Amino acid sequence: MLAPLENFYEQQEDPLRSLMLAMRRLILSQDKEITNELKYGMPFFCYKGKMFCYLWFHKKYRQPYIGFVEGRLFEEPFLVQEKRSRMKIFLLDMHKDLPILPITQLLQKALSFYKNGVIPVKRK
Repeated sequence: MLAPLENFYEQQEDPLRSLMLAMRRLILSQDKEITNELKYGMPFFCYKGKMFCYLWFHKKYRQPYIGFVEGRLFEEPFLVQEKRSRMKIFLLDMHKDLPILPITQLLQKALSFYKNGVIPVKRK
């Protein structure tokens, strides 16, 4: 029997499953302190125990996205905020190659908030 997190990924149909698994690899490759957990029924990524991004599917746009927990700190106009006060999302197209460089830049910017103390994290 699969763990709940692995089960989440396996339940998705392609091309969504492939995209989410590729995104998981990309996110986890950014820093050894990043972990992947299932929270609120969706895959969340934490840095030193603090949630910093997650993967989900936008029902209105019918597209997967990466959500940045501290999105309010981002000024990039292409990130979508909608009615969220804290989070912003970056929509992904399942039918195109992932834009690796922009995603990596966003992930590194998000991580910098935690590493530079803008967002406090647990110290080991």
